[in-house]
Amino acid sequence: MRTRAAVLYAPHTEYRVEEIELDAPEVGEVLVRLVASGLCHSDEHLVKGDIALDPGLLEALGWQQFPMVNGHEGAGVVEAIGPGVTDLAVGDHVVTSFVPSCGHCPSCASGHQNLCDLGAFLLSGHQLDGTARHHSLDGRDIATMCCLGTFAEHTVVSTASVVKIDPDLPLEAACLVSCGVTTGWASATYAAGTVGGDTVVVIGVGGVGMNAVQGAHLAGARHVVAVDPVAFKRDAAAAFGATHSASPEEAADLVGRLTRGRNAERVIVTVGDGRGADLAGYMAMVAKGGTLVFTSVTDMKARDVQLDLFELTMFQKTLKGAVFGGANPRFDVPRLLDLYRAGRLKLDELITRTYTLDQINEGYQDMREGRNIRGVIRF
Repeated sequence: MRTRAAVLYAPHTEYRVEEIELDAPEVGEVLVRLVASGLCHSDEHLVKGDIALDPGLLEALGWQQFPMVNGHEGAGVVEAIGPGVTDLAVGDHVVTSFVPSCGHCPSCASGHQNLCDLGAFLLSGHQLDGTARHHSLDGRDIATMCCLGTFAEHTVVSTASVVKIDPDLPLEAACLVSCGVTTGWASATYAAGTVGGDTVVVIGVGGVGMNAVQGAHLAGARHVVAVDPVAFKRDAAAAFGATHSASPEEAADLVGRLTRGRNAERVIVTVGDGRGADLAGYMAMVAKGGTLVFTSVTDMKARDVQLDLFELTMFQKTLKGAVFGGANPRFDVPRLLDLYRAGRLKLDELITRTYTLDQINEGYQDMREGRNIRGVIRF
């Protein structure tokens, strides 16, 4: 079948919206008609060239990066199922999961679906069987972001990469739980381990960080400090549970005053572009015995980090990375949507503006200029 998609042909270029050819689903796959897709900052790293694999490695592995249909925060309706699919049916409502989960590898079996062994294929550009379903009209393969490609009206994905949800839930809001909401919420609750009475600092309150604010608030934090250079986002954070806000230049002083010099039990870094040079400053806001969670995506070639190792040891601080916040897609996506249905988790309020697929470049420009908490493509 033919469908329309936003295709990125190379880093440092704009998306081109055009018709592509989409194969029928193969074994263990489904065809999904997308209703909505979030404009997540992770896709921006491909535009900027931060996620760039060596051409020799790509050739050796048989992988592909470009051209690519980006997008990984999708929600839609199953329109066809491939051979062997028994857990989904035509008409089911689903959200995508940028981390596939097989359910039986050691990570999945031990409750760490976010670290599923199928994650080894996330940068392959192809389906989990190593072949492509998306093609240009002249027959060339087109890669997909995280084996998904949700910047398209239709896509074909593995059942390991989708989670079935209740049909009464609005798909425009539900798409955000496929990545940004769950990543932020779980970074505060699972990865950071926020408990009642904590002081929590969230650095960068965009589509992920605003949900770390929500997670810390729901976990019972006493102080939730939202840190961002954009005044609009700092002001918006109060509605999601922030008790205080600050610019990056003001944050350390504010945290020190709030805690009488003890600093924060939890610091969560969710900035759009993580830099190793900033790590020492973040860690300086962590209390003795406290934890810093680094959720940001960085340039994959970056290796330099500034960190006071003496302080790390003597103050017994913890530094940990987090993918998907440590959440389990098949358990936590429905759980968070239940919180949304109960009025305890804000999703609609995260969406600053919706866009058509043809407006995708405008949507990303709005993100770069700090105009949105989260933009969403509505098909």
